[in-house]
Amino acid sequence: MSLACHDLRTPLATVNGFAHTLEQAGDLGDPAARYVSMMRAAAEQMAELLDALGVVARIEAGRYEPPLIEADSLELAQAAAGRLEEKAEAGGSGARVRVDRVPVEAGLAALALCAVRHGALERAELVADGETVEIAPIPEGVGPIVLSEDLKDLGAATARRVIEAIGGSLTLEGERLLVRLPA
Repeated sequence: MSLACHDLRTPLATVNGFAHTLEQAGDLGDPAARYVSMMRAAAEQMAELLDALGVVARIEAGRYEPPLIEADSLELAQAAAGRLEEKAEAGGSGARVRVDRVPVEAGLAALALCAVRHGALERAELVADGETVEIAPIPEGVGPIVLSEDLKDLGAATARRVIEAIGGSLTLEGERLLVRLPA
């Protein structure tokens, strides 16, 4: 799977590169400029999906050696919410945790986005409480998806694998997903 992810990056880079070139050339007019913008956004989304698949492939193959660094759980929650713009907000009070920063930030964002998408929500809230980041609300029926027991969301499934691989955990308590990060 890692090889497939790697090999898919070359044509994706080509698409993204030409779309960027067309944007820079200007004078496309509407609707062509809008289509090129949509191509760039889709290429970025594909790159994120390939990153997720690559991490899962390394975890599954036993080759994931995360570079754990100290981070603040509130900063991680805020960065995750920032990735989702108006679809999430963050708050609370953090604590020092040891994580693989980029995949954990992406994972927290993916878990919140999973709740929004599958729960038909306008936004989710990420609240740091020490070493735990709470994501809420998790509407009824969305719990199995966000916990990746029902595999309908690649981002949530990747997040769970990454968080568990670094020694963290995910638990559902009512309408709250508690993501415990290692200290």
